[in-house]
Amino acid sequence: MTERYDCHYCKESLFGNKYVLREENPYCVKCYESLYSNTCEECKKPIGCNSRDLSYKDRHWHDECFHCFQCKRSLVDKPFSTKDEQLLCTECYSNEYSSKCHACKKTIMPGSRKMEHKGNSWHETCFTCQRCQQPIGTKSFIPKDNHNYCVPCYEKQFAMQCVHCKKPITTGGVTYHDQPWHKDCFLCTGCKQQLSGQRFTSRDDFAYCLNCFCNLYAKKCASCTTPISGLGGSKYISFEERQWHNDCFNCKKCSVSLVGRGFLTERDDILCPDCGKDI
Repeated sequence: MTERYDCHYCKESLFGNKYVLREENPYCVKCYESLYSNTCEECKKPIGCNSRDLSYKDRHWHDECFHCFQCKRSLVDKPFSTKDEQLLCTECYSNEYSSKCHACKKTIMPGSRKMEHKGNSWHETCFTCQRCQQPIGTKSFIPKDNHNYCVPCYEKQFAMQCVHCKKPITTGGVTYHDQPWHKDCFLCTGCKQQLSGQRFTSRDDFAYCLNCFCNLYAKKCASCTTPISGLGGSKYISFEERQWHNDCFNCKKCSVSLVGRGFLTERDDILCPDCGKDI
């Protein structure tokens, strides 16, 4: 007696009929499709055993239902994108949703490299320097007046040149006598130290730090012999071609300050009236 070979679900004989194995159990086509076939996203009908089941992110389509939502062209074996769960061919997606190049106004296709700056997008080959027209790529650039410039072109066209070294000033800088200087180039004429950020003065159009200026040109105090700068509102006393710091203008004998008071002289010394009585 021949052994029976029946559908695992409906128990109908499978002899002479098509069947499908699932987990080693045989099913007639009708039962298999009823129990296990996926439903097509497009037509909502089961995807039978005789149809190819195309799937994407747990969603399924018949071969003939797998097409672009807008132009209806088949997407089988073709690249595609999705928007709001709708399938779109690359061309339709690009025309509808992709960025437009700020330079050529054409669509930047998905997957192609694009450059972005302040909300605008460019094809890589369209993102060029306004002056030399060479692609900027990932190099540094400087925007100006709605145009982009590579750093060398920007420096040539717009940057001020240091009056000392004649090279472009790209950041910072110092203005002296209406002329631009690099901070590293603006130095004391005497000691060659940087003057940027510190007080300085000039003589004959040459800049000096206060120390060098005082040592070279300031008068010397008749008492302590150190320079009297006279800068920054500092006060000093002058008498018969001699000068004193305010703090140094004191009686030679009793050391009382003579600023704003009468005084007497004895050779190179200055005395208060009380100490001068004995002269």
